[in-house]
Amino acid sequence: MSETTMPGQDLGGISREEMMSALFAQLVVQQSNMAMLLMGKVPHPQTGQTVRDMDAARLFIDQLEMLEAKTKGNLTKDEDQLLKQSLMSLHMAFVDAANTPPEEEKKAEAAALSGDTKPEEHKIEGTPASDEESKKKFSKKY
Repeated sequence: MSETTMPGQDLGGISREEMMSALFAQLVVQQSNMAMLLMGKVPHPQTGQTVRDMDAARLFIDQLEMLEAKTKGNLTKDEDQLLKQSLMSLHMAFVDAANTPPEEEKKAEAAALSGDTKPEEHKIEGTPASDEESKKKFSKKY
């Protein structure tokens, strides 16, 4: 590829190398953001809802790993550092998301919104919660 710009292509005083570096950084950040969104770590920007699709998140991480392998030795120090740090953060977030069941995330989110810090108590219907309660519910007076 030529280092010169094509006629009609104004880069605003930025060299082609700087433009390619900026586009590379944008690609890495975009892939990282999509992976975080799909792991449920970031709410969807339009709906505000969290999405959880671990397979799709893994695909975005795999694409960045492929990019790292294919560009090895061809990146600037800053580009290489950005890619390595992004992958490290994504790997840690993926492990955290994989170890957190979706139900717990929803309960924690609902508790945070309602201000309730106690975990929800589950009672089996028909069984008393305490002895005192059982005496009240099942006592008969003749």
